[in-house]
Amino acid sequence: MAKNSPETPLMQQHNAIKKRYPDAILLFRVGDFYETFGEDAIITSRVLGITLTKRNNGAAFSSELAGFPHHALDTYLHKLVKAGYRVAICDQLEDPKLAKGIVKRGVTEMVTPGIATGDKMLEHNSNNFLAAIHFTNDNAGIALLDISTGELFASEGDLEYIDKLLQSLKPAEVIFQRNYQKHFKETFGNKFYTYTIDAWVFDETYANESLLKHFQTHSLKGFGVEAMPLAIIASGAIFHYLKDTEHPNLHHITSIQRLEKDDYLWMDRFTIRNLELLGSGIENGQSLLRVLDNTSSPMGARLLKRWIVLPLKDIGKINERLDLVTFLIKETDLRLKIIQHIKQAGDVERLVSKIPLKKINPREVLQIARGLQQVDSIRQSALHASNDYLKRLADALNPCQYILDKILREVVETPPVQVAKGGVIRTGVHSELDELRAIASSGKDFLVQLQQKECEQTGISSLKVGFNNVFGYYLEVTNLHKSKVPDTWMRKQTLANCERYITTELKSYEEKIVGAEDKILAIEQELYEKLLLELQDYIAPMQVNGNVLAMLDCLCCFAENALHFNYKKPTLHNGLDFDIKESRHPVIERNLPPGDAYVSNDISLDPVNQQVIILTGPNMSGKSALLRQTALITLMAHMGSFVPASSATIPLTDKIFTRVGASDNLSGGESTFMVEMNETASIVNNLTPRSLILLDEIGRGTSTYDGISIAWSIVEYLHGSPHTPKTLFATHYHELNELENKLPRVKNYHVTNKEVGNKIIFLRKLAPGGSTHSFGIHVARMAGMPPKLIERANEVLQQLESKHVEMEESGTTLAGNVKKLSAPKLQLSIFDMHSETFDEIRTMLGDIDINRLTPVEALMKLNEIKNKIK
Repeated sequence: MAKNSPETPLMQQHNAIKKRYPDAILLFRVGDFYETFGEDAIITSRVLGITLTKRNNGAAFSSELAGFPHHALDTYLHKLVKAGYRVAICDQLEDPKLAKGIVKRGVTEMVTPGIATGDKMLEHNSNNFLAAIHFTNDNAGIALLDISTGELFASEGDLEYIDKLLQSLKPAEVIFQRNYQKHFKETFGNKFYTYTIDAWVFDETYANESLLKHFQTHSLKGFGVEAMPLAIIASGAIFHYLKDTEHPNLHHITSIQRLEKDDYLWMDRFTIRNLELLGSGIENGQSLLRVLDNTSSPMGARLLKRWIVLPLKDIGKINERLDLVTFLIKETDLRLKIIQHIKQAGDVERLVSKIPLKKINPREVLQIARGLQQVDSIRQSALHASNDYLKRLADALNPCQYILDKILREVVETPPVQVAKGGVIRTGVHSELDELRAIASSGKDFLVQLQQKECEQTGISSLKVGFNNVFGYYLEVTNLHKSKVPDTWMRKQTLANCERYITTELKSYEEKIVGAEDKILAIEQELYEKLLLELQDYIAPMQVNGNVLAMLDCLCCFAENALHFNYKKPTLHNGLDFDIKESRHPVIERNLPPGDAYVSNDISLDPVNQQVIILTGPNMSGKSALLRQTALITLMAHMGSFVPASSATIPLTDKIFTRVGASDNLSGGESTFMVEMNETASIVNNLTPRSLILLDEIGRGTSTYDGISIAWSIVEYLHGSPHTPKTLFATHYHELNELENKLPRVKNYHVTNKEVGNKIIFLRKLAPGGSTHSFGIHVARMAGMPPKLIERANEVLQQLESKHVEMEESGTTLAGNVKKLSAPKLQLSIFDMHSETFDEIRTMLGDIDINRLTPVEALMKLNEIKNKIK
């Protein structure tokens, strides 16, 4: 290399590797540090809060530099990934002591938000999915992999279904064809971390080859995905991406699980959001997941989340779960035993997945053995239970006795976290290891014994054992005793008053003691590697164990919830009648102030007599809560959970649709009303006879008469639909109560209230018949509106109500009625003055259509009037 070259060999090597990973932060191992250079260093120092310095290589070249000690990788890596960066870890591929010239380096792993395996990068209670989407014209295939557990799901369908899966399973990263970036954002929004790859990767032949090679099978029929070409292509893209990001060790991905749209109760993304299943839109808000999740393990928590967004639609499987929950409630001792064993088993799924990734430490290996012991205990306890489903689950458990015994036999009871620290393998496993340990730990004792032995045999009382770097251990004899030295000793050094010798025994011992520590670590490492290699053969049965433990955890959680929160077993049936008695909202009742009891309600729906309930009542009276609890109880029943009601007869439901609450999508350029209409259109276009529809305040995003017209026509449409879907319709348009007289299957109900003086008390009880008041002014008073404002609102309300009959008889519009409103009394005298100016003002006001008046126009008119009376 020329002397005036701007780059050192190290930087040349760095830049060559960086070119292969241009969109990743390159952590470049130099000695005991991971260094970053240039733009990478600027980002790293900012994200991690570490010092940014300049590196000057003695030439014209200088570069920003930021680094941290290699042992702090776990501390810093997750911060970079959580900040949304891809990180390429470049390690030294040879021992620097043995390297000739510059040390060979290469990227050993690429970490991205969707391919995270470190504990600090993962949430224990949530899956960390990497999703791949293969787009076609109208449909798409999707694959979702959690590399930290080995779970791989695949499906295909229309874009609404793919959207629902993305919103439900919330992948940390989504990959797709490069030319579909705009399409992805328009369809799914910009809330996902995305990465695009070349279109050629999304090829069916290539995908098939990748999957067959990985699973080492002749076809994909065994996974049930052979008829899902789009899902296969998406799955193949995931394996390609893993290869691209230096993840060759994937033995823990043992199968593909098909997500079939028809297997699960359908809820669109609006419903998942509206019902607050996984999270609440408000800060510190409660969700169904938060209330139901009393699982004992991370595995159970992750599975429960999936059960909530993917409830079953197979009545046989639902009843299996419900019957087992009933059994676990009765068998208290067995349930508590299972819960205790699951707690002690640890996160089996994620521990097992660390084996092929070569990231499992000795303590975690020992935890796997303890987990297998718990599996064995659960199996023994449950195998002879009187519940068939529990017996089947217990039968699927495998304690893997051989590997369990081997781990307990070979690994010490309290191993260190790192193998490199030594002390992992038990005594008695390897004879040479035991001998080396004895030498290393009792070296001084051996030398003392040797010295005593030679003293006795030779009669040299002043004999000493010494050591130097030139020829190692030696025996030192003073000139006085030189004649007593045996012929077998070899002289090595002569000094003024003594001579130094070595013996065969001493040399042999020296060879052992000098390399003992290194040899101990090498043997321990070798034995540990062999153990991990044998553990790989047990990945599949241990993953089954993890899955079974997760299911048992969820079902025990359902049993505990039923006992603690007074939930009852629902009855699911293939008919269409819906009837729940004394139903409660599972989330609201858990967050009531102490001493407050939740007011329960009965709800009945059927396609013959009471298909549509129009629910009216005061604002804040609990109409929305009633709608939501009906949906949540239906959902919980389909999960296999008991429900908050005294009894529940629930028809097998295939779709739950909700349109609850008004919310703007201003960033997407959509008003409240547009969002409302989009969601409602999604409902009316996807109805079935087994659908449950919950509509709350439809039409309130537009003017009153538009709103009433739309709400009215939606009720008529649902009533007239050949599917006769069961519908709850909460509204503040009391005009809709008329529909009960016009449509036979529409029934009015209201939420009761009691007036005390000029105050209102919400009783939150459902009763037949419509409500005639909305009590909005009472709510305004409760919110602390000024008394004058409340007083004026009451005046306006009385005037409007008194003219309501006139309006109906004469066909006057609401705007016409508003025109006839008198102004506040304070201003009446002004309008009674017979002057030309006030006649003009009166005419001007009479011509104003308030419904069409914008705020700016109103201010301008006010200013015009003000100028007239100056």
